[in-house]
Amino acid sequence: MIKNVIFIFVSLLLISCGKDHVPKPYGELRLEYPAPKYHKFENNCAYTFEYSDFASIADAKKPCWYYINYPKMKAKLFVTYYPIQNDLADHLKETEKMVYEHTIKASSIETKSFEYPDKKVYGNFYELKGQSASNLQFYITDSTKHFVTAYLYFNTRPKPDSLAPAVNYIKNDMKHLLDTFEWKN
Repeated sequence: MIKNVIFIFVSLLLISCGKDHVPKPYGELRLEYPAPKYHKFENNCAYTFEYSDFASIADAKKPCWYYINYPKMKAKLFVTYYPIQNDLADHLKETEKMVYEHTIKASSIETKSFEYPDKKVYGNFYELKGQSASNLQFYITDSTKHFVTAYLYFNTRPKPDSLAPAVNYIKNDMKHLLDTFEWKN
C-alpha cells in the first residue's frame, strides 16, 4: 500500500513538471517627459539663452553662474561664466581637464564642435558615455571677451541605462540652449 502511494506521488510529481521554468526578465521603469516649451532667460550677464519650462534656474555661488535644475530628474546643469582677460587658453585647458578627468569611468567621450559665426558663438559639446559622473558638458566662447561652461550632474549613482531617458531629454534641452545662445555685447 505504501509503495503504491509513493509510486502515485512520484508519478504525479514527474507528470506535473512538463514545462521548463523560464525566469521573467526584470521590468524597466519607462520614463516619459513632457514636450518642452522654452522661455528666454534674461539676466544681467553678458549672455542670454532659452531653457525648458521643465527646469528652473537658481543662482550659484558667483555672479553669472547658475544652476539649471531638473527636479523631477534629480539633475542639475551647472553653468559658469568667466570674462576672458588674455587667458582663453587657460580656460580651454581647464575645460578639457574637467572633461577628461572622467575617462576613468567613461567608456567613451564624443566631442562635437559647433559655431554660429553670425552670433560669435563657438564651442565644443562633450557627451560622456558609461558610468561617468557628468554625462554632458560644453563650453561656449566668443574667443575674445566671454567664456561659458556647463556640466550636467545627477543626484544619483551613475547608471547609464536608467539615466538614458533623462540624459537624452536634457541633451535636447542643451542643444536648444546652444542654438539660442547669444552674447549681449
